[in-house]
Amino acid sequence: MRNLEIPLHELAFVAATRGMAGAGLGLLLADYIAPETRRPVGWTLLAIGALSTIPIAVSLIGNSRG
Repeated sequence: MRNLEIPLHELAFVAATRGMAGAGLGLLLADYIAPETRRPVGWTLLAIGALSTIPIAVSLIGNSRG
């Protein structure tokens, strides 16, 4: 098994972006808020969470190889 050391600030950033993506997906699937409000906010949170994951993954993969 490989061990990967991740600084606490990077781990917090990963958790925050995953949380945003999860909250966005939850809003898209829920029916508690009016669709006119829920859909733009849900898609925005999901997009930010998903797109910010790409540079994090590249950074972590680069650090694990180096």
